[in-house]
Amino acid sequence: MNLFYDNKATIDISYNLVQHDHTKHVEPTEEDKIAFSLFCFSNRKRKMENSHVLVLPFPAQGHVNPLMHFAWRIANLGSKVTFVNTDFNHKRVLSAMAGRNEPTGSDVNLVSIPDGMDPEDDRTDIGKLCEAMLITMRKKFQDLIEDINKNHPFTCIIVDGTMGWAREVADKLGIRVAMFWPASAAIFCQLANISNLNRDGYIDSDGFAIKKHKIQISPSGPIFDSDNLAWKVGNAYSQKAFFKYIERVMEDSQLIEWQLCNSIHELEAEVFSLVPKLLPIGPLLAGYDTGNSGAQFWPEDSSCLKWLDRQPSQSVIYVAFGSLTIFDQSQLQELALGLKLTNKPFLWVVRPGNSTQESNPNEFEDSHGKIISWAPQQKVLSHPAIACFVSHCGWNSAIEGVSNGVPFLCWPYFTDQFVNKSYICDVWKIGLGLDKDEKGIITKEEFKQKVELLLGDKITIKKALELKQFAEDNIREGGQSSTNFSNFIKWVEA
Repeated sequence: MNLFYDNKATIDISYNLVQHDHTKHVEPTEEDKIAFSLFCFSNRKRKMENSHVLVLPFPAQGHVNPLMHFAWRIANLGSKVTFVNTDFNHKRVLSAMAGRNEPTGSDVNLVSIPDGMDPEDDRTDIGKLCEAMLITMRKKFQDLIEDINKNHPFTCIIVDGTMGWAREVADKLGIRVAMFWPASAAIFCQLANISNLNRDGYIDSDGFAIKKHKIQISPSGPIFDSDNLAWKVGNAYSQKAFFKYIERVMEDSQLIEWQLCNSIHELEAEVFSLVPKLLPIGPLLAGYDTGNSGAQFWPEDSSCLKWLDRQPSQSVIYVAFGSLTIFDQSQLQELALGLKLTNKPFLWVVRPGNSTQESNPNEFEDSHGKIISWAPQQKVLSHPAIACFVSHCGWNSAIEGVSNGVPFLCWPYFTDQFVNKSYICDVWKIGLGLDKDEKGIITKEEFKQKVELLLGDKITIKKALELKQFAEDNIREGGQSSTNFSNFIKWVEA
């Protein structure tokens, strides 16, 4: 099945080329270039000092983190930024930040509003969370804006694409709005085509798969499995609630003029041709602009960096499964045995709540490995000791791995992670998938074998380094992501 995106409301970003009649061309020196760049930065910073940007993420770690990096990039240009978390996540972020320094020179004010759930409610129940947000957050969000606007009026609002309902609030208050999409362009395209999936008989009106099918939105794009569509989370009630929420907010998000995403053009070139309004500005990473690790929900354990310093180059298996993955105890044990079988040093992030049963992570640690509860991931992946990344394939992890030239072992858990795995293994060809046995377990033997295959595959390792170069080129001055970001900033300044 081929999906399509009929986008008639495209925006035209024109680049004004000034023609000069010079009889002699003089190449500027490096000193000239540096001086000119500093002049442009200083001039832009003065303009941005009059701006006040409001940023609203979806209340999940994988959304809050990239939007915070985006906020810091804007703040570092001189703008005042107000960042809105839910009350629940606001407390977690402040707790995780305790003892850390704020990014130098930036002005990001952290505020919060209720999410509509009771303190004891399970916020990993995405469907229930989305229902509560629609009931409660719109009014609280409007009240917050009106209160802050009295003294520090907002120039524009940047909303997470999955918080599209905020567009109506912005329109009501006469504030310009932009949309930031923290996942892949492919997932945006999938969600923008929900009506087509329903029309063609692949899903019913509640988002449940009617027939099993492989879906590809472009000839060489990632493959969607109808059993693993982006809204398939939790039980049937939660899945239906999340689907209805996504269906609603995507309608709002697609009406927003500026649509930005944390991606790289070369990684999703065909998909970007289907959604021409969606502009890549990635990679948005800690260290590129601020040196800070992001708005984390758990305190980072930086002791792992000194441990990595003691390991040989390209020797360490880095294992991290994001903020929501949960393993049963038998799978956790099998992974531990698999790591031991490789006879290689490993750094393993075992997050609180990573398992269905309470366990002591240190029981899996041996002389070869180090286990921590949360990592400064960008710093870890950029460390020369890292050989490969065993990942759940969340989009932030995918972008961070690509940007550091690290090959992957893919272990997706839910939602968009299966599409990201398809990108990594089938399209970009920088990783291998881990296969489950007849009992649904990834065995220690399978793990050991795939580690050996990956680390012995020079072609895959070379390809990973090539994609790293694409990432670096995009954020340099003149790169596509850099240009898109600069054009967006001009719109903010206007």
